[in-house]
Amino acid sequence: MQRTLIVSNRLPLILKKSEGKVLVEPSVGGLATGLASFYQSHNCIWIGWPGILTSDLDDTETREISAILAKKSCHPVYISRSEIEDYYMGFCNSTIWPLFHYFQSESTWEKPYWDAYLSVNRQFCNAITELYRPGDRIWIHDYHLMLLPAMIREKIPDASIGFFNHIPFPSYEIYRILPWRKEILEGLMGADLIGFHSYNYVRYFIDSVRHILGYQHTSGEILTEDHLVKVDTFPMGIDYEHFAGAVDRPEVQREIQRIRSKYGNRHILLSFDRLDYTKGIPQRLKAFDLFLEHYPEYKGNVILMVIAVPSRTSVKEYSNIKRQIDRLVGNITGRHGTMDWMPVRYFYDILPFETLVALYKVADVALVTPLRDGMNLMAKEFIATKTDGKGVLILSEMAGAAAELGEALIVNPFNLEEMAETLHLALTMPEEEMIRRNRWMQSRLRRYNIMRWTGDFIQRLETTKEDQNKLNARRISDALRDELINKYRTSKDRLIFLDYDGTLVNFTPKPEAAIPDAELLSTLRALAEVSTNELVIVSGRDRGTLNNWFGIPGISIIAEHGIWIRRREGAWEMTESLQNDWKSDIKPILELYVDRTPGSFIEEKDYSLVWHYRMAESELAKTRAMELKSILFDLTAHKGLTILEGSNVLEIKNAGYNKGRAAMEWLHSGKWDFIMAVGDDQTDEYLFDVLPEDAYSIKVGMIQSKAHYNLNSVRQVRELLSQCAGCKGEDNIQNIFREGGR
Repeated sequence: MQRTLIVSNRLPLILKKSEGKVLVEPSVGGLATGLASFYQSHNCIWIGWPGILTSDLDDTETREISAILAKKSCHPVYISRSEIEDYYMGFCNSTIWPLFHYFQSESTWEKPYWDAYLSVNRQFCNAITELYRPGDRIWIHDYHLMLLPAMIREKIPDASIGFFNHIPFPSYEIYRILPWRKEILEGLMGADLIGFHSYNYVRYFIDSVRHILGYQHTSGEILTEDHLVKVDTFPMGIDYEHFAGAVDRPEVQREIQRIRSKYGNRHILLSFDRLDYTKGIPQRLKAFDLFLEHYPEYKGNVILMVIAVPSRTSVKEYSNIKRQIDRLVGNITGRHGTMDWMPVRYFYDILPFETLVALYKVADVALVTPLRDGMNLMAKEFIATKTDGKGVLILSEMAGAAAELGEALIVNPFNLEEMAETLHLALTMPEEEMIRRNRWMQSRLRRYNIMRWTGDFIQRLETTKEDQNKLNARRISDALRDELINKYRTSKDRLIFLDYDGTLVNFTPKPEAAIPDAELLSTLRALAEVSTNELVIVSGRDRGTLNNWFGIPGISIIAEHGIWIRRREGAWEMTESLQNDWKSDIKPILELYVDRTPGSFIEEKDYSLVWHYRMAESELAKTRAMELKSILFDLTAHKGLTILEGSNVLEIKNAGYNKGRAAMEWLHSGKWDFIMAVGDDQTDEYLFDVLPEDAYSIKVGMIQSKAHYNLNSVRQVRELLSQCAGCKGEDNIQNIFREGGR
C-alpha cells in the first residue's frame, strides 16, 4: 500500500517531560486536528518536531521517544533551543507570519533567522530522505518548510511532492519586500503540486513567480526547466460529522446546561481565537463597545465571551496584543458594566473540546473577524454545531472561509461602524432567515469535508505526476539524442528550421534586448557554412531586423510569420501579394489599448500590426487582451484578416499565410534525408503540421504540441545545435545536455 509522508513543523502529538517521565498528549493545533482522520485511516507517517528540545534529552530518552512515536506512525525531527529561537520564533513568526498577513511593519529581516530557517529545512530533508521508499508521496505543510520541496527534489528527483500553504500568500507588492523572496519561491517550485485555500492566494503566488522567477503559467500550470508544477485552490474542510455529532454527547449537553444556567436568557456573542494580532480581537472589542453605545437597550441583555488561546507568548508582539486586549476589556466593563452585569467575559486559556462545542452551540452570534486569515476553520466548526439551524455567523471578508460561506454576514473588520451595525442585524435576524442561511452553508460543508479535501489534493497530485510522465515521454532522451546526432552526422542533405524568440533566445518583446549574442551567431555560422545544410530562421519579427541580425552567408530567413522569405544571400521575396491599407483602421484601436494598458506597445510590420503586453501587469493585460480580441474579431471579420495569438501578443495580419505555408517552399525544393524544426509558441504549430512524419520536430517547453519531441529550455536547444555544429562528420559523438535528457 502506498505510503504518504505528512511533513509539518509539529507532530500531531506533544511530548513533555514530567518527573523524569516522557508524557504524550494530542496536539490541539489546527493542522493536527484537521488531518487527524486522514492520518489515522491511511498508511501515513507524520514527520515533525515533537515539541521537546534536544537539550532536555539524553540518548536513552531520545531512543525511548523514537520508539513511542514509531508506534504512532510518527517520526521526530529534533530542534535545538537556539533553532527554536531563530527558526521558529524568528524567521517563521517574526518574518514570514507578519509579512504574509500584511503586517509588514512587524516583520524583521535578520540574517541569523534566515540561516536557522535554512538549517532546519535541511534537517527535515535529511529525515525524509532516510525514511523515503520508492513510491511514497510526500505532502509538506505550511510556511515553516517552504524551502523543503526543492531540497527533496535535489535528493530524490522522481519523488511525488505536494505542498500546501495554510496561511495567506500576499500580493506581489507585499511579497517583493522579503529579502529572500527568490529563494523561497525556488524552494516551493520543487513541488509538483502547490495548494492554497483561496484563488486569490493562487493568483498572488503565480504573479510573484512571474515577476521574480520569470516563469509564465497556463491555467495554473508552470513549466520550469526541470518539471511541470501545478498550482490550485483547495479550501480546507472540517470533520463535519465530528462537530455536528458532538452536540448530543452527554458531556457536551452538561456543558450546554451549565453555560445556560449561568448566563440565563442573555444573548451570547462568541469570540474564540488563538491570541494573535492578525485575528482582529481589539477591533472586535471596539466594535462591541460601539454597538453598546448605539443600542443601549442591549445593556444587561448581551454578553461577549472572548476566549483567547495562549500563543507564542515569548514573542513581543503577542505580549503587546494581550496587554491591549486586557485594557480594552477593562475599559468596556468600566463604561458599560453594572454591579450585576459584566458585558465581556474574557478567558485566556485552552478550552476542552466539549466546552468549545457547547459554546458554539449556545452562542447566538459568532464573531469571526480576522484582519487576514488563510482559511479559519472555527467559522466552519461553528456552523457545523448549529444542528437546529439557529445562530448567526459574522465573518470577515479577509478570511479565506468567506469565499465558501457567503451566506454569513460578511464584514470589513477594519470598519467598526459596519461591524457594530452588523451585530445588531444578527441579533434581530428572523429565525427563518438564519436557518435558511445556515442550512445552505451546512450542506456545502458536509459535502466538502476534510476527507474530501485530502482526497482532492492527493488525487490532483497523482494526476500531476501522470501529466508529467506523459510530457517526459516526449522529452528528448539520451537514446534519442544519440539517434538524432548520428542521423545528422550521416545525412547528406539537411534542412533545419529554427524559430528565434523563445527558441534561440529567451523571449523579450523589445528588439534591442533580443539581439543574438556572439555564442549563438558562432553556432549558426558553423551550421550555415556546411554546404549540405539548409539553415532557415523562421520568425515573426520584421525582415529589416532579421536582415540586420543574420547577415551570415548561407542562412535563409522566413520573416513576419511567412510574408517575406530570403534564400541565403538572395533578395527578399513576398510569398503572395498583400494589402496593408487596413492598418489605418486598426492602429487607432491598438493605440487606445496601449494608453489603457501601461507597459504594452505596438510593433508595426510591413503587413501586420502587433500589440505586445508581456511587460504590462499580468491581470490587467489579460483583461485588456480579451477585450481587444473581441473588438478585433468584429473589425476584421470581412477584411480578409486574422488575429494571431502568440506569447503575450496579439498580431493582426492578412489571413492565408503562416510559417508552415512559407516552409513548403523549402520542403518541396529538395530531397532531404534529415529535417529538424524547433519552435516554442502557437505560430510554430503551423510549421510542425506540414513536416513529414520522419522529421525531428521539437517544441521548446513541456506542453502539448504537434511536435514529436520536447526540450525544456532555450539553453538545451542551443546545446543541441552546438553539438550538431561540432559534428562535421566525425565518428566521435560527445555527450549533449545530459541534464535535460534525464
